[in-house]
Amino acid sequence: MFDYLFSTSGDIIPLILRITAFVVIFPHGAQKLLGWFGGYGFKGTYGFFTGQLKFPGILAVLIILGESFGSVLLLVGFLTKFAAASIAIIMIGAAVLAHRQNGFFINWNGNQKGEGYEFHILAAGLLIALVVGGAGVYSVDFNLIGKF
Repeated sequence: MFDYLFSTSGDIIPLILRITAFVVIFPHGAQKLLGWFGGYGFKGTYGFFTGQLKFPGILAVLIILGESFGSVLLLVGFLTKFAAASIAIIMIGAAVLAHRQNGFFINWNGNQKGEGYEFHILAAGLLIALVVGGAGVYSVDFNLIGKF
């Protein structure tokens, strides 16, 4: 099981995917966990998820931690397949549950009720590529192959 979890290719492409995923996902996680970048922090986000969206508390916590800590795991390439799968599930859930009614496109001009699900599809695709291909040669995972 651990061999599959850490399995990866020996090339640099996953590093580019991991850095891209971190740069795009971490700010969203930091908004939810720490209140950075204009976010509401843990308490505000948890309240929104459990109150307005009616998510169970454990799901709210998993989303907040998944985007914040999961993106850091992606950056260093540790438990990459698990972190990427977790965040991909969050992105697909957000697309279906929170953004589907706003249509496909990002709300560039403020003409829509909210943001569409275009971003979430891109993010999920990038993350699924990491689930399939692994973290790559420049990662903690690569250095753990065969050690368990």
